[in-house]
Amino acid sequence: MSRNQDRCPTHPGEILREDVIPATRKSKTEIAQMLGISRQHLHDILAERKPVSPEVAVRLAKMFGTAPLFWIRMQGAYDAWHASREVDVSAVPTLIAAA
Repeated sequence: MSRNQDRCPTHPGEILREDVIPATRKSKTEIAQMLGISRQHLHDILAERKPVSPEVAVRLAKMFGTAPLFWIRMQGAYDAWHASREVDVSAVPTLIAAA
């Protein structure tokens, strides 16, 4: 079964906001402090206004026992989906590599 290409991939902030952070029973302020980022930075990620950077992905991975690539791939899928709908590539040719 493949993913519906018309559906936007989940922003990692949504996963953190809806599932991961509530399961810790810690406040967002406590989580931000433990991650070593500002409360505002965390809030912006949770509100899906900022991406999860590679640096934050490493911190999240350590905190929640995941791999940094888990967060990076999720963010990349979200970003690529939006870019593919917003960037006009009509003037970019498709090249075929010579055999």
